[in-house]
Amino acid sequence: MRYQQHKQPGCGGCILLVLLFSLITGGFSGLFNVLGFFLYAGIIAILLFMVTFWGFSYWIQKKVSAYEASQTESHKRFVWLLVQILINIAKIDGDVNKEKITTIQNFFQHNLRYDQTRMYWVKDLIKEAVSSTQSMETLLREFRDTFAYEPRLILLELIYQVLYTNPQVPEAELKLARDIANFLEITDYDKRTIEAKYKYGYGGQQQTHSRPETMDQYYAVLGLEPGADAATIKKAHRSLSMKYHPDKVQHLGEEFRGVAEEKMKEINAAYDILKKK
Repeated sequence: MRYQQHKQPGCGGCILLVLLFSLITGGFSGLFNVLGFFLYAGIIAILLFMVTFWGFSYWIQKKVSAYEASQTESHKRFVWLLVQILINIAKIDGDVNKEKITTIQNFFQHNLRYDQTRMYWVKDLIKEAVSSTQSMETLLREFRDTFAYEPRLILLELIYQVLYTNPQVPEAELKLARDIANFLEITDYDKRTIEAKYKYGYGGQQQTHSRPETMDQYYAVLGLEPGADAATIKKAHRSLSMKYHPDKVQHLGEEFRGVAEEKMKEINAAYDILKKK
């Protein structure tokens, strides 16, 4: 039998001894005085906790407000619509549970490298989106009317990143992602370049920063079928480089420019390998 360390005795008995001593030495008036002290101390402790909590909340909201004021309207609108669309995807089965919300939060924290202040901001946006009744169609129409083609590609790329943070992606969610691409008027070729990359595991949860292991994956990054000739490969590389150039999404914010830069690295790496081949 394994030896177990004995726990230290609690102070509950000490309180009873204090109350008994007060009753003996001061009668009921002494007991009431002691009880009054404990009651008074408890009220003070509760008030101090409430003031501390209010002060912390006020400090956070002030930091969030200062951050929001420092951002462009395009950046704030892009993030707001992104959160709304991701929550709508999470609502596809009618239940936005804690696990789905945590997945979205982790995406902003790890994939987009949001610091604590920006995470407080995103959490407020998520709360707003969960209680929102706006339809997916309304959100996508606003996004399509507000942003050019390149930001729409970044949105679709981010949607697939979130979906593929899970080992198994439900077919219903993949269909919804394709429907979103159609609504945003993304070309079939561009849809194929994004979905094929994740289909082959390049850019998924386990391989975000690793290279593909087969030549088929390099072709998939460029949206091509295996065996495409040199002229087709060069044309695909040129086309994708223009669409994902970081300067075209610079107005969205540094984190989304970073997404475009990572995409460009994938495109260039695939092109270099295929060109050598």
